[in-house]
Amino acid sequence: MSLANPDRAEQRNLRAIVRGLIARAIGLFTGSSDHSVARRGAATAFAIRIAGAAVAFVSQIVLARWMGGHEFGIYVYVWTWLLLIGSLMPLGLCTAAQRFIPEYATQGDDARLRGYIFASRWLVVGIATFVGGTTIAILFMFRQYMDNYYVVPLVLMCACLPMHALSAAQDGISRSYNWIDMALAPGYIARPLVILAFMAGFHFAGLPNTALYAMASTVIAYWLVTVTQMLMLDRRLKEKVPAGPKKYETKFWLATAFPIFMVESFYFLLTYTDILVLEVYVKPDQVAVYYAATKILALVAFVYFAVSAATAHRFAEYHVSGQRERLERFLSDSIKWTFWPSLAGTIGLLVIGKFLLSLFGEGFASGYGLMFVLAIGLLARAGVGPVERLLNMVGEQRACAAIYALAFIVNLALCFLLIPHFKLYGAAIAISAAMIFESAMLYFVTKRKLGLHVFVWRKPS
Repeated sequence: MSLANPDRAEQRNLRAIVRGLIARAIGLFTGSSDHSVARRGAATAFAIRIAGAAVAFVSQIVLARWMGGHEFGIYVYVWTWLLLIGSLMPLGLCTAAQRFIPEYATQGDDARLRGYIFASRWLVVGIATFVGGTTIAILFMFRQYMDNYYVVPLVLMCACLPMHALSAAQDGISRSYNWIDMALAPGYIARPLVILAFMAGFHFAGLPNTALYAMASTVIAYWLVTVTQMLMLDRRLKEKVPAGPKKYETKFWLATAFPIFMVESFYFLLTYTDILVLEVYVKPDQVAVYYAATKILALVAFVYFAVSAATAHRFAEYHVSGQRERLERFLSDSIKWTFWPSLAGTIGLLVIGKFLLSLFGEGFASGYGLMFVLAIGLLARAGVGPVERLLNMVGEQRACAAIYALAFIVNLALCFLLIPHFKLYGAAIAISAAMIFESAMLYFVTKRKLGLHVFVWRKPS
């Protein structure tokens, strides 16, 4: 018995340690502290983006197999224009919501709160409707200079713009209340499923598997999902925001959001330039191969997106209240939450990347080497975490906009310099080099202006 007691004591200690570790792990996500709320938000955002990525990945494979490389390449090109133009329509107001809504809610300024929630949605819808109509007119004026197979899909793309803008505005409002499910699930899970469902209906009805029908499915999905999101969001807002008069400060809101708009404009230009320039030099089936490689690695970027979605409004709160120590600690944590999962995800995707590409159909596996080039840029961005959101939330939007403008210029110049000679690899090198430049500039500007260290590795103090 004397020999058994130490073993039992050791087992009890081990069980106590395990229980303690489990309790701490649960506490990280179930507590009421800002860190716990942020972790839950980041975890929810990441889970939705992963689920959405799975849905999108499967739907893109199905569409690529049904449509073939040429038609899928046309759809990818039009889809990229939709994402680029549609992402510019909110004018920065969806991101600014994460500054104004917490501020007005904290101050008890319900009139301005109601005004911002209403105006931020319907202002961007009006602008997007005008831009869509103008774009359709331009397309028909210059249609003789375009390949015919692009014209009608691009017109259908314009019909999606108002709902894309409304969805983005509702995303910003939802994030401000930590309703990550409401912010992300409609766009990243419901919408791809609806697109696939209608495309499947067209396919099994015997209609042609063309980019035109794919875009028709996209129009239906945008309107159906976004209107549903609006009704559900309004129901939640009634419980948070009491009814009453609205007060508008539209000029002030737009002036504040404009630098954010500039940041986002150059960010999206940086993100989509490679595909748009590629179309000038290669055929649609090659654009499809490049797109498939980028979409597989986009899983890595979801980590960055998830952490950004859950932390931006906390940066604003800590800055406004003058809690620099909490801001610095929270920023350091957010960078770690971004980089290490991104590194693990990148390694995993590169291991199985060739297999994943082959699922898209014949010829897509030729894009495997591109993934290694693209991964370098993604990891460089992950290494500084959501520092772009930090700069936007603490009033350094102009500096951030200048960085993205320079990164866009670097990307565009390299695209036109490299793509004619190296085709798909030229595009991959251009975007990765631009991301490395962007990350380095964000690091140095944040260090200089705010005195904050924003790289995942740092010298011990």
